[in-house]
Amino acid sequence: MKKGIYSLLAAALVAVTAATATMAQAPASKPAVKAKPAAKKAKGVRTMSYYKDKVVDVKTGKGTITIRFFPDTAPNHVKNFIDLAEKGFYNGTKFHRVIPGFMIQGGDPNTVSGSPNTWGMGGAPKNVNAEFNNIHHARGIVSMARSNDPDSASSQFFICVADAPSLDKLYSVFGQVTKGMEVADEIVNAPCGVNDRPNQPVAIISITVRAATAEEKALPAPAKVQ
Repeated sequence: MKKGIYSLLAAALVAVTAATATMAQAPASKPAVKAKPAAKKAKGVRTMSYYKDKVVDVKTGKGTITIRFFPDTAPNHVKNFIDLAEKGFYNGTKFHRVIPGFMIQGGDPNTVSGSPNTWGMGGAPKNVNAEFNNIHHARGIVSMARSNDPDSASSQFFICVADAPSLDKLYSVFGQVTKGMEVADEIVNAPCGVNDRPNQPVAIISITVRAATAEEKALPAPAKVQ
């Protein structure tokens, strides 16, 4: 990706394993040993089924951007984004870097109250390992920003406002804008200063996570590259 897209976005890889055990038959003179009940799932732990067919409505100072997700392709990035959104992590963060003909980038907590000199260097407490895939970085694609370390994605993300094939298989695509690209276009064309920083950056007011409608579930699959 073009020099300057920095991020740290964090989330942990959750893996569920199943184990089976064989129990030897007890001697006839002793009562049979009863199998122990299966361990209960830890309270509050979500399976990936929770993240299936979810969308978010990102309310900004310029309008709302609706995003669908690809949990089958980038499960940990989808989980990370939705979990952070539900905690209100993104509320008040700004789109701190905009490049016409390329993308808008946001999700840095430093943009809420930190010095502009720190914008682009903040993130969530944990990183997410890369989930590079073959979804093409077309207009409307939502992907994760990162540093030179492939596993450094954290909370920062970007929305492509034009095709960006140079990013394919190098950044983790995890979603796609379904409504509101005109909002992204307005954000990307704002007057900027140094480091592609808007003079009046647009903030994310809130993000609402909801179930996809029947129409949203029926949307075609995104374009892919070989």
